[in-house]
Amino acid sequence: MARIAIVGGHGKVALHLERLLAEAGHETTALIRNPDHADDVRAAGGNPVVADVEHLDVAALADLLRGHDAVVWSAGAGGGNPARTYAVDRDAAIASMTAAQQAGARRYVMVSYFGAGPDHGVAEDNSFFPYAEAKAAADAHLRGTDLDWTILGPGSLTSDPPTGLIDTGSAAAGGTVSRADVAAVAAAVLDRPVTVHRTIEFNNGLTPITAFLDALGTNS
Repeated sequence: MARIAIVGGHGKVALHLERLLAEAGHETTALIRNPDHADDVRAAGGNPVVADVEHLDVAALADLLRGHDAVVWSAGAGGGNPARTYAVDRDAAIASMTAAQQAGARRYVMVSYFGAGPDHGVAEDNSFFPYAEAKAAADAHLRGTDLDWTILGPGSLTSDPPTGLIDTGSAAAGGTVSRADVAAVAAAVLDRPVTVHRTIEFNNGLTPITAFLDALGTNS
């Protein structure tokens, strides 16, 4: 059994992930901003902890993460406010990485998005620009740490039922993926050291999630 902290524990992907991890026998700590969401987290099998990561410093975050084996960043400001987007999706995310290092939580999974990076191509006058910039900075910082990181890049998210099937890379560009399948990929990479120091961009497709991830070891 592992202890896993999920930042953004009431998000739709996170709630799916909490169910999967609970079913697998893991213990999850779900960091949430709104105490009214605690019952939803408990129903999904997670342990809610009220913590507004936007306003916590590294030391406070490290205290929350201490004793955990892994961290999954699944939080987001939700767009609409550029200042808050940078505060959460860039600054708080980076702070959580430093906190994870200090707390000894070596495994770190970042839920990013398909196409994230400095060459994201989003115009400055696009409302998505602050998010694209924030995620590019956070992902780049994570790659520069000594954490055992994996970055997930799902495409456009849907509320469709899980399929357990994905495509990756250029074959998946422009597609969509269910939040339940994003959670399934996150759960699966946590248990697979072969996914450490990899960026995995994906959408729903034709390849079983576990088969794709297991094959990474033969393509190194």
